[in-house]
Amino acid sequence: MHYIQIEFALAAADGEALSDTLAGLGALSVTFADRGDEPVLEPLPGEVRLWQDTLVRALFDDSMPAPQRLQQVRERLDPGVAATARADLIAERAWEREWLLHFQPLRFGARLYVYPTEWPEPPPPGATVVRLDPGLAFGTGTHATTAQCLRMIDAMDWQGRTVIDYGCGSGILCIAALKLGARSAVGVDIDPQALLALAENARRNGISDKITAQGTDAALAPADCVMANILAQPLIELAGKLASVCRPGGILILSGILDTQAPSVLMAYAAWFRTERHCHEDGWSCMKLVRRLRPPRPQHRPRSLE
Repeated sequence: MHYIQIEFALAAADGEALSDTLAGLGALSVTFADRGDEPVLEPLPGEVRLWQDTLVRALFDDSMPAPQRLQQVRERLDPGVAATARADLIAERAWEREWLLHFQPLRFGARLYVYPTEWPEPPPPGATVVRLDPGLAFGTGTHATTAQCLRMIDAMDWQGRTVIDYGCGSGILCIAALKLGARSAVGVDIDPQALLALAENARRNGISDKITAQGTDAALAPADCVMANILAQPLIELAGKLASVCRPGGILILSGILDTQAPSVLMAYAAWFRTERHCHEDGWSCMKLVRRLRPPRPQHRPRSLE
């Protein structure tokens, strides 16, 4: 069997609407790629955010001749976009393994590795391995925000600690902590797909009995370490909540923060935490904060004499 791949250039547009249009024409899959070098921040749940110069690839079966399929797609596109569309015939491949060409084992720090689930080669002696495949939930270690968190996790002593991973996505952070010795973890996310991914990834890593997945509305018991790799504004809004579930003397790891946003985030947490470590990579900040044993005393200004 062969497949027909139709690709075309596109300026910024509604990615979800375009995907729906192509799916309505019978597309088996729709992918978007950057034709330039423009960073796109992590999208919100359910959001499809495109670049200003995007390459769109739609894959169809061969039930219709390629020229006819191409014309069908062109008729649903704006004329300027339709002019760039072209069709290619592609032989059937093991599509479920194609991502292995791009996602290979990654090392974070001295001992922590992230491996594709079916990677054939054994890890090096002494390695702590998280088995994880790309999926719908954010987090495989390839982005600077996640990579910085993983290096911080690798450098910590996790024996017997309890963990909360707030905005857990794939669960990569709390799974890494558990593989390094943490006693138990709670993964929290607003996206049901992320909670399903967390449960599946916990199963793949043999630690399902140590992880609880729950939504953001459920109550949380205080933990020894709280991690949140989300975005700066939600982190600022969640400061009181995250502080309340981090035990005195406990650790808070924050990421998903642009360097320019770091001062605002630190200010939001200053009443409860002191900064122990602040890392930077590719314009992104990751912070390791320590929960104060008691809140700092408010500073009173002396009254001026009248």
